[in-house]
Amino acid sequence: MSNYDKLTLKDGSYLHFKDWGSGQPIVFSHGWPLTADAFEDQMLYLGSKGFRVIAHDRRGHGRSAQSWDGHHMDQYADDLAELTAHLNLQDAVHVGHSTGGGEVARYIGRHGTERVAKAVLIGAVTPIMIKTDFNPNGVPKEVFDGIREGVVNDRADFFYELTAAFYGYNRDGAKESKAVRESFVEQGLQGSIKALYDCVKAFSETDLREDLRKMTIPTLVIHGDDDQIVPIETCGKVAAEILPNAELKVYQGGSHGICTTHKHQINEDLLKFIQS
Repeated sequence: MSNYDKLTLKDGSYLHFKDWGSGQPIVFSHGWPLTADAFEDQMLYLGSKGFRVIAHDRRGHGRSAQSWDGHHMDQYADDLAELTAHLNLQDAVHVGHSTGGGEVARYIGRHGTERVAKAVLIGAVTPIMIKTDFNPNGVPKEVFDGIREGVVNDRADFFYELTAAFYGYNRDGAKESKAVRESFVEQGLQGSIKALYDCVKAFSETDLREDLRKMTIPTLVIHGDDDQIVPIETCGKVAAEILPNAELKVYQGGSHGICTTHKHQINEDLLKFIQS
């Protein structure tokens, strides 16, 4: 099977998606402010190993429709449910990075595990990022206000500067790729400024604790211990404790962008987990 298509959703909006190869389906949910292209390394590798690989641009991101409303976790999850139903996916493995990890958790929380075999959360925003009474070690709201301000003031420049921390290029000895940084900006600028602005609240404030508890399928949690965007102490480690059937894999020195900086390791760990 080989599709590069769009799905018209119930509300008249549409999702752009890629559907390559054949075999057990692996569905990828990308992070903010990126697109399905962020998973191209994983799709090429796993597609070549005999799997069907599927990735969509989230509502308002990339090549999907730029609707004014609906930029919250419930809608993201429902959009994903529409896509999986449209493709009639069974025994699927859902892989979510960052915001995409929240999308996967909320999708399973709202729609169950009937179509799902396993899940992988990579640098995911689960269970919640923002500092609250029940999450005192979370990230202060001012940080997310700063992200919103960056999107409004000069998002091209903001995205470029963000990549330093995103990929760990601001660390001693890091090998910087300007092309990777520029690709990040290019993906981010494809999205609607309204969608990307609204999504900050979605990825930072959504409480996904109950969704994680409903993820009874085997779940691999991968997190870099030097993730400067989504802290491992408040997200990765806590999510692994809440999940009923989790394995935590910590990447030493890993940044938030490990799907790119550690792509070979990610690819091998995904394959091993899916085949286990």
